[in-house]
Amino acid sequence: MGKALYIAEKPSVAQEFAKALKINGQRKDGYLESEDSVVTWCVGHLVTMSYPEKYDIKYKRWSLDTLPFLPREFKYEVIPSVQKQFHIVKGLLNRPDVDTIYVCTDSGREGEYIYRLVAQMAGVHDKKQKRVWIDSQTEEEILRGIREAKDISEYDNLSASAYLRAKEDYLMGINFSRVLTLRYGNSVSNYLKTKYQAISVGRVMTCVLGMVVRREREIRSFVKTPFYRVLSSISLEGEHFDGEWRAVEGSRYFQSPYLYKENGFKEKKHAQELIQLLSQKEPLICHVEKVERKKENKNPPLLFNLAELQNVCSKLFKISPDETLRVVQELYEKKLVTYPRTDARVLSTAVAKEIYKNISGLRRYPQINGAADEVLGMESYKNIAKTRYVNDKQITDHYAIIPTGQGLNALTSLSQTSQRVYETIVRRFLCIFYPPAVYQKVNLITMMDKEAFFSSFRVLQSEGYLKIASNSFAARKASEKNTDTEEEETASCNETLLAALQKLKKGDILSVDSLNIKEGETSPPKRYNSGSMILAMENAGQLIEDEELRAQIKGSGIGTSATRAEILKKLFTIKYLSLNKKTQVIMPTLLGEMIFDVVNCSIRQLLNPELTASWEKGLTYVAEGSITSQEYMDKLEHFVRVRTAQVENSNYQYALRQFFDAAAENYKKPVASKRGGK
Repeated sequence: MGKALYIAEKPSVAQEFAKALKINGQRKDGYLESEDSVVTWCVGHLVTMSYPEKYDIKYKRWSLDTLPFLPREFKYEVIPSVQKQFHIVKGLLNRPDVDTIYVCTDSGREGEYIYRLVAQMAGVHDKKQKRVWIDSQTEEEILRGIREAKDISEYDNLSASAYLRAKEDYLMGINFSRVLTLRYGNSVSNYLKTKYQAISVGRVMTCVLGMVVRREREIRSFVKTPFYRVLSSISLEGEHFDGEWRAVEGSRYFQSPYLYKENGFKEKKHAQELIQLLSQKEPLICHVEKVERKKENKNPPLLFNLAELQNVCSKLFKISPDETLRVVQELYEKKLVTYPRTDARVLSTAVAKEIYKNISGLRRYPQINGAADEVLGMESYKNIAKTRYVNDKQITDHYAIIPTGQGLNALTSLSQTSQRVYETIVRRFLCIFYPPAVYQKVNLITMMDKEAFFSSFRVLQSEGYLKIASNSFAARKASEKNTDTEEEETASCNETLLAALQKLKKGDILSVDSLNIKEGETSPPKRYNSGSMILAMENAGQLIEDEELRAQIKGSGIGTSATRAEILKKLFTIKYLSLNKKTQVIMPTLLGEMIFDVVNCSIRQLLNPELTASWEKGLTYVAEGSITSQEYMDKLEHFVRVRTAQVENSNYQYALRQFFDAAAENYKKPVASKRGGK
């Protein structure tokens, strides 16, 4: 009987497979071997697409005559720096005594691509190839993956989408970067007084640049509008609270042109006029028009996918998405958490049945003060499959990022940031087994001479999941924070005031201490930070904080959970965008704005998030088998051919000069005044 060969994506993963399989054989150069098994590894990508000059030397020189570049057959080559490992792997794949190959690269599109390229270049034939698909690197999961490994042909559609993603990035990058550089590179370099300027564009990268530049220009052109609100200060049993005036139906200002929205005036004089009208009768009083009391439940949030974790880590720890991915990948490799490159925020039915194992393992984790024991005691995990936190339809490759309950001994050897990210994942996971937080909400409408004043109060009555939501290193408990989206409109309320409010009924007369004007002004849009940008990319440019809404438009993002951080990092590296490392706020550079203007004039479609998302959706259709590779490739080649010709025939040099001038106005450094005299 022949040997089984296990091929992993990197040495550390191969080591875990060897441990799980109890391979105590010899460590050789680039692989491990026992009597019946061989374990080897790639070191990430071993094979890549060849540059155009490998097709024909004429393509080395950038020229409009050789565009568009659309090869019939694509060429691939071994990456020189990893040539030695490739030849070791190639030799093992083709060894006569190996009859079954277990593909153990990362369980996702990119992992599939890494192996398929190696197998293609190594010329693997007539071997049984099986795909190991796992959600964590625990021993049980590895052994389950091997036991349930399917024939690799079942992943052919995923492989096809991986090849197409690479071809798409390659063809758009090479053709559009070359044609834009040849047409407009001199315009950019002459303006910046540099020797040479290549214009680097890409399907996802340019779209992200567009989102940042557009936001920056919205902020610049924003004009603040002042507005004036009228507030009543009301007394109730020794306590005081505010009522906010609104021009509802019945008000003398209903639908007045003087209004800014319904709760303020554009000019201060009209607010003063209202106060004078209402102050004519002394003493100032109001009567209760309506009291509404209700209980409000706040459910635990959905679990983490990579984008949500990157967003939270950007806020909590001020670390970049790239750094978050590095940390969570490390936690995964130490067996502490499940597979990180996931888009799902729910669990599968299968894992929900075994979830008590994950919870039990966390009993040895001191940072959560016995929360795991409490969850096991409540037994809420037994019914978790009936909740919104379990949904097989919302999972493509992997379920949400959760703790495995294993590997806790490795925690102390990790950095403080890694330990804190782990605690954040653990707490988000345990929250779903706790009841909702319960608030008592009171909404009050008081009237003064036909004018309505609105007050809203919210008091936490039962902590529920908020009890364990805050990290041990947090300054404040989650239950102490006002997490309501209407934070400004909802007043904090002590027990005495709440008790007094509970007794109020329609028609009650209350004393008004004073009527005051509160001045405000409209706010410009916020700049993206590294976390909110990842969410915006996930949602095709719509910065949606509401997680329910985010779930509805899932599957139409730009980039993937595995690539978004890397794309942002590249934009910082080529200096199209800048990142403030302390605040994680993202801004464009002058060069970035100029590249935006060039693309906006010549291939505006590259700046459209919806279009970029539709390409990504197309790749998903290929992976699902809904459309063929050829259909996708035909569409891609047509797009590249038409847009390349569009740029070749364009002539925006003169118009661009005006755009460059307008952008440069915002990057002029103040001239330092000369000190001293004669």
